[in-house]
Amino acid sequence: QVQLVESGGGLVQAGGSLRLSCAASGRTFPIYDVAWFRQAPGKERDIVASITSGGTSTYYADSVKGRFAISRDDAKNTVYLQMNSLKPEDTAVYYCAASATAGLARTAAQFAYWGQGTQVTVSS
Repeated sequence: QVQLVESGGGLVQAGGSLRLSCAASGRTFPIYDVAWFRQAPGKERDIVASITSGGTSTYYADSVKGRFAISRDDAKNTVYLQMNSLKPEDTAVYYCAASATAGLARTAAQFAYWGQGTQVTVSS
């Protein structure tokens, strides 16, 4: 089992950058595939990016390709989401999720473990 805690959210102007962190507990964290999802008010929870165990493969939603980068530091049990060129439409609560079997899965149902979320607000 793994527990996840997100941090790094906040208020930023359009065009700015933020780096989200997802800190995990548990010595088995390196075997987990990890994803970032986001959910805006009144909308579904959608995948933003994912990274497989070992960092061998990554996936990005079309809306963030070229602007966001996901990475992991297994020595620190942490996954990062670097967000650049932020837009007002990126405003949402961002969640970190992990699964031992998801691979590059894209749906929330395939991830067993979730953090509490961190708010990202981009002003125009």
